[in-house]
Amino acid sequence: MHSTTVKKKSIFANLTTQILIAMVLGGILGIIIHNSASQEAALSFSNKIKILATVFIRLVQMIISPLVFTTLVVGIAKLGNVSAVGRIGGKALGWFFTASLVSLLIGMFFVNILEPGVGLNLLNVDMTSATEVAAKTQSISFENFIEHIVPKSIFEAMATNEILQIVVFSIFFGLAAASIGDAAKPVVNALDKTSHIVLKMVNYVMNFAPIGVFGAIAGVFAVRDFQELAITYFKFFGSFLVGISSLWVILILVGYIFLKSRMTLLLKRIVSPLIIAFGTTSSEAVFPKLTEELESFGVKDKIVSFMLPLGYSFNLDGSMMYMTFASIFIAQAYGVHLDIGTQMTMLLVLMLTSKGIAGVPRASLVVVAATCGMFDIPIEGIALILPIDHFCDMFRSATNVLGNALATSVVGEWEADNEIEVSE
Repeated sequence: MHSTTVKKKSIFANLTTQILIAMVLGGILGIIIHNSASQEAALSFSNKIKILATVFIRLVQMIISPLVFTTLVVGIAKLGNVSAVGRIGGKALGWFFTASLVSLLIGMFFVNILEPGVGLNLLNVDMTSATEVAAKTQSISFENFIEHIVPKSIFEAMATNEILQIVVFSIFFGLAAASIGDAAKPVVNALDKTSHIVLKMVNYVMNFAPIGVFGAIAGVFAVRDFQELAITYFKFFGSFLVGISSLWVILILVGYIFLKSRMTLLLKRIVSPLIIAFGTTSSEAVFPKLTEELESFGVKDKIVSFMLPLGYSFNLDGSMMYMTFASIFIAQAYGVHLDIGTQMTMLLVLMLTSKGIAGVPRASLVVVAATCGMFDIPIEGIALILPIDHFCDMFRSATNVLGNALATSVVGEWEADNEIEVSE
């Protein structure tokens, strides 16, 4: 048993080390290409090397739908009844909306205090790059959000990796299986074994993580002048880092309040998922790995399988903080005055329209653009943040992973206490 634990730790440490080395090497290669090759050659190199990241993310996406469906159905069936699902679901949603509100308020606070958009020079901004994102804003509305929650076909939802829709179908399927009782056990057992097979696939897929991170970092640095970006966007990026760091401090402090000394162990467990999310700018890319690490941490599989899919749809703390920050930043840049009442309304709009965006490329930007349109802020203002968005996305993706790991662990702790009280 001891040798198995040591072996697991060494594999974990090696993967983390490999990913960190891949990030550094990717950055160095990208900078060399950017400084030595022509703009066309650098762009061509970037497009080709990014295929490595695309392949890795597609490998992860390949297993997300079956993993979410099988683990969530099994988790709900094991919970056994509607009241247990309602109790845990209520705790989960209470946590998610509280965390979302805090994240949005932090973004609003720091963008108003630091005012990174005030006095910004709007000359030489590439507005054409905003066209693609702005075109998608028409699909963001409260009505479309409500329609988007409910799947018209589970196969379509799985084919497009619509996590929120898969969650809705899985909850109904799981509750139905639980209500049937023993007759449904063969199906539940089969899904349970399937989930373990999929989790085994995770180990194979994670071997490609360093290659994917290398490709993602090299591709970005090949076409972006990091020094120029740092100077031009120093105020925006610096202010954003202050806000996101504050959010991390709050999340970790809350973790220590609820988990006490075990929070340190949790942070050690999720180092690898955090680094992968940071390097690939995709919190979705670590969903399977995070599932595995949280179960190893001691959270019951039925809690993990219920909480994480919900969290990926409703608990995007880093994205939330960024969306208020970016929206008000654009308003500041264009001199659009927003009083506190209007900003609070914007905050509530973001709270609703941002749900269920996990796995959507540049989803935060689409929501920011839609929100700007609702409040008469020039939508083309997203062109201001597009050049630096990838670097911001690295931090918000890692923050999303931390937030979901914390939420799952805390609810798992509450449920463990609840079971102890019941048994007593």
